[in-house]
Amino acid sequence: MIENRPLLKLTAHLVLIAGVALVAFPVYLAIIASTHGPTDFMSGIIPLLPGPHAVENYRQVLSSGVSTSGIPPISLMMTNSLIMALTIAIGKIVISLLSAFAIVYFRFPFRALAFWAIFVTLMLPVEVRIVPTFQVVANLGMLNSYAGLSIPLIASATATFLFRQFFLTVPDELMEAARVDGAGPMKFFFDILLPLSRTNIAALFVILFIYGWNQYLWPLLITTSSDYYTVVMGIKRMADVADSYPQWNTVMATVVLAMLPPVLVVICMQRLFVKGLVETEK
Repeated sequence: MIENRPLLKLTAHLVLIAGVALVAFPVYLAIIASTHGPTDFMSGIIPLLPGPHAVENYRQVLSSGVSTSGIPPISLMMTNSLIMALTIAIGKIVISLLSAFAIVYFRFPFRALAFWAIFVTLMLPVEVRIVPTFQVVANLGMLNSYAGLSIPLIASATATFLFRQFFLTVPDELMEAARVDGAGPMKFFFDILLPLSRTNIAALFVILFIYGWNQYLWPLLITTSSDYYTVVMGIKRMADVADSYPQWNTVMATVVLAMLPPVLVVICMQRLFVKGLVETEK
């Protein structure tokens, strides 16, 4: 028998509503701040109602940038961030799929050692090896380039591990049937494994896209030209001004625009993303 407890149900709903409000309130403040003028924040009090300068602020950051911060228009920085995030996400998934496929379905000497060598690199994130990685990138002439922004961050032991674990759950009968039908290794990979891995790929793509989009330290280190600034770098530079007050209206307009691509990716791939994370056989 299911007990009807209105008070408990009401309490649960109030807790959930409070949690949503707590998470959404900073986003609301950023949106409201992006609609006001630069002088509205001099008093130190953040307005809670929309202002009349929304179109002006968004037009400024999209077209001309903020001259006092020395950064390019946000449209260029968002393009750089988009290229970097897509290259990292797609590159990590492709390399991880192929490496996991080789480790699971090919028999070669030291196969287990190869997997654990890849897995151990989890203890060496880019922040730990940033000095030698920068030296290699500089020696290869990849500073101030999309290749320098993306390639050093492409390899992913985590994605390789996840795909390996999923491939191990695929029945051997599928491989045997494909072999009987005359399918080679790559045909088996493209026609059977890739369709079965669709939800895993979607879940990893969302995570890796956001990972690439939010990168700050590595782009800051290897970019000296404003043509390759990413949007996260731009927000930091807009907020750090030496001789004047930050123009919080344009900073918050940039923050709101920078939120849109990750949010759109999550919304568009939400069904596959959740399915890829919660399916028990994964």
